[in-house]
Amino acid sequence: MSYISELKNFIGQSVTIKGWLYNLRSSGKILFLQVRDGTGIVQSVTSEKDIGHERFREVEKITQESSLIVTGTVREDKRAPDGVELTLSDVKIVHMAEPYPIALQAHGVGFLMEQRHLWLRSRKQVATLRIRAEVIRAIRDFFDDRGFVLVDAPILTPAACEGTTTLFEVTYFDDKAYLSQSGQLYNEAAAMALGKVYCFGPTFRAEKSKTRKHLMEFWMVEPEIAYAELNDIMELSEDFITHIVSRVLENRQEDLKVLERDTKLLEKVKKPFPRISYSELCDLFEKWGHKFQRGADLGAPEETVIGEKFDTPVMVHRFPMAVKAFYMKPDPAAPDFALCVDVIAPEGYGEIIGGGQREDNLAHLTERIKEQKLPLAAFEWYLDLRRYGSVPHGGFGLGVERTVSWLCGSEHIRECIPFPRMLYKIYP
Repeated sequence: MSYISELKNFIGQSVTIKGWLYNLRSSGKILFLQVRDGTGIVQSVTSEKDIGHERFREVEKITQESSLIVTGTVREDKRAPDGVELTLSDVKIVHMAEPYPIALQAHGVGFLMEQRHLWLRSRKQVATLRIRAEVIRAIRDFFDDRGFVLVDAPILTPAACEGTTTLFEVTYFDDKAYLSQSGQLYNEAAAMALGKVYCFGPTFRAEKSKTRKHLMEFWMVEPEIAYAELNDIMELSEDFITHIVSRVLENRQEDLKVLERDTKLLEKVKKPFPRISYSELCDLFEKWGHKFQRGADLGAPEETVIGEKFDTPVMVHRFPMAVKAFYMKPDPAAPDFALCVDVIAPEGYGEIIGGGQREDNLAHLTERIKEQKLPLAAFEWYLDLRRYGSVPHGGFGLGVERTVSWLCGSEHIRECIPFPRMLYKIYP
């Protein structure tokens, strides 16, 4: 058995492909079958002379997405998308599919989302998921090659990390627990043991948001480094993003073509990224004529404006303490501002990284927890990290789906995860 992605290596040879029928058309005496096997799609040609009268009539009736095994000779054809074509000598029908609900025509997104388990088989969805897989490989390679240790954070947690209003609550025997919003707090403990760590897994936010940038369940990678300060985190973020973009451009050109992505925009993603403080950004908003209330967090309109003004990611740093989480460290030079950074992707794709330096002072962190009315008892273990060998440290989180959405040029984040969980949508 061979795979379609490898056919260029077998020109002139007979191969067998096991897959599904993507499309079929006939010119009377010749059948043109588009066969897919998960690695690609290849046009296959056969005639009654090649496979016999009886089999030819059977093949004429094959329905879309029927499973089949084809054998034929690989021919070079520069007109074909992959540069090859199959001349078939045999076609075996494994299973004749029922009439397929997703025809090769335009469908509404609502219908396609209900058929997500089948929609995955289409060209653009396959290309998007291949790019997602490349992004995940690039993420792991980046941290593994730099001496970071993977430490898995728990999914069930006893308290909030990012805020109590976006928690999914579950029953934990006779107590309550919550689906994790972030592995960061556990990562900080691991960094005190291992120096450089990262966790990578699903996170959950019960945000009642229906924007194209939000999911209820998404994947996030979060590095954490002992003895790291804000500038270290910003430099790591910059290296990290350029690494991911270069890997996708290097290895997934064909998938980007399927998605009709303008790769020239991605090729502009080079170091250094613009670094703008929150205060400087407020001044720029005034200059650009964009109404914005100083002291507020950035929202979608602000992220869109930033994306229009810059063609590379932008690093916005030192936000007001009031809009950031309890664990952020104040800037000693301006205590009302946090030593934090958000990386905003170009083209209106919004924040893809959020991070910064953590508060390492026990008294200050305790006070922040109390100010935000969080349950102090639930954070006693976290406060221990400041009691026993506290050091400056920091990290960030990168959302995989938003990053994939940007790289693919997707209109909506829902296509950047196999089975999206959205407000009012948990099927299939």
